[in-house]
Amino acid sequence: MIQRTIPTAFRLAPAAVLLASFATHALAQDAAPANELRVGAYFVTYKTKANDLSGPFTPAGINIRVGDVTTLYLAYVRHLDANWGVELAGGIPPRAKTYGKGPATVGSVPFNGQEVATAKWFSPSVLLDYKFLDASYALRPYVGVGVNYTRFYQLDSTPAGDAANGGPTRVRLSRSIGPAGTVGASWQVTKEINVLASYSLARVNSNYRSDTSGVIRETKIRFNPRAFIVAAGYSF
Repeated sequence: MIQRTIPTAFRLAPAAVLLASFATHALAQDAAPANELRVGAYFVTYKTKANDLSGPFTPAGINIRVGDVTTLYLAYVRHLDANWGVELAGGIPPRAKTYGKGPATVGSVPFNGQEVATAKWFSPSVLLDYKFLDASYALRPYVGVGVNYTRFYQLDSTPAGDAANGGPTRVRLSRSIGPAGTVGASWQVTKEINVLASYSLARVNSNYRSDTSGVIRETKIRFNPRAFIVAAGYSF
């Protein structure tokens, strides 16, 4: 019987290919970390639109507006590849102040421009982001689309709000689910660190209901939040 001997180089070739494959995968992972944490600042303005408040003993033209807020921005991004990522964005819930809008007084009580209520907002968004250009560019614009969830809590009528309503008042706002979007750009400072700026918007609609000793007043509010974000990201 003739025994054929396979050359050593051919026997080692599959192992070399396998090792090269693992090395390439490791280098790709090293070059493009899959996870990113972001910390920064939210500068939020509300383009509030609401129907005039309706209910018993309610003068015509009673409306509200919401003041701007600034809060901490926090986000986690899972990079799917060099261009696509899934972002969970939120922040420390701010206390937003609501001001009367309409007549100067309700009866003899000052109303227009008075702080009538406060509320905190828990308002995370989940976005599918797309970065333009490839990873060799330090500056990369991006866009994102997704959904926003908003829950209101710690709603309080102020003394000015109680006076305008005619007594101690309980306030309620329904939860909201709506579309959200963002556009921005990131600058890759090092492999792990980048800085970014973006402009985001969301549709937040809620049903308002107040109860003043059994007198119910209602309206629908479209908050239309707009947020400018400045942040730093760490990839790992």
